[in-house]
Amino acid sequence: MSAYHTPVLLNESVSALDIKTDGVYVDATFGGGGHSREILSRLSSKGRLLAFDQDEEAIANAPDDERLIMVHSNFRFIHNFVRYHGFYGVDGILADLGVSSHQFDTSERGFSFRFDEAPLDMRMNRSVKRTAEDIVNSYSEGDLEGIFRLYGEIDGSRKLAQLIVAGRSISPIRTAGDLGRAIESVLPKFARHKYLAKVYQALRMEVNGEMDALGNFLAGATKALKSGGRFAVITYHSLEDRMVKNYFKAGNITGESGHDLMGTLPSPYLPVIKKPILPSEEEISSNTRARSAKLRVAEKR
Repeated sequence: MSAYHTPVLLNESVSALDIKTDGVYVDATFGGGGHSREILSRLSSKGRLLAFDQDEEAIANAPDDERLIMVHSNFRFIHNFVRYHGFYGVDGILADLGVSSHQFDTSERGFSFRFDEAPLDMRMNRSVKRTAEDIVNSYSEGDLEGIFRLYGEIDGSRKLAQLIVAGRSISPIRTAGDLGRAIESVLPKFARHKYLAKVYQALRMEVNGEMDALGNFLAGATKALKSGGRFAVITYHSLEDRMVKNYFKAGNITGESGHDLMGTLPSPYLPVIKKPILPSEEEISSNTRARSAKLRVAEKR
């Protein structure tokens, strides 16, 4: 498998799409291209695959295949690009919402706290101006507390925000090491890495506007799918998993059933599986980044 990224739940997610050999499919998160290559392996010469990624380094890994249409864009614009490329409905959509191994392992991208001198960047799309460094050095204490509480689900988010504000008043927080030293006093002795992972998750989600993008993507994907089309989504934390679960259940991110004058409106989706598919112990042992993954699959009515 590619050293750029090891795809999670590869066979399970692609098989869930119930590939039609002449169909049109979307890989909404190309990354290292593992899922895309598997989809292409199941398509005939008449099949087509649109693959989205906002990271130019991922785009550079695209295979030379005339059936593949690469889209350098955020997946929130899926419906626009499906129409732009002349398709009025697709047979299946796959999205893996995780960060690629390449992004985690490339220190200058700033996605990991493992590299002390790494800049606080965390941008999926490097043409965007705002970085994690901008956030930790310019957001108010209240705003920092809010993103750590909402996106990181961190207990004691107020104290965390206070430490960052106090630290930056002495010297700007520019690197992973700077941030770690600023918040050292709240890092649990036996769960340091778990706590930092939540801090970095919250900052990354804010930098990239991930929750807004996901909401837009779910709505756009629903418009782009044909009736009977399959939608498979791999999530990694409770916030995004809840949004996907709610959308499949009710057609919106809150999970509340809609109503009109005739009564309760049905969800645009039918469940393909009742419970999410989890990675096997074997997959987790060979790829620890799969351990929190959940695959949900639905079919458009």
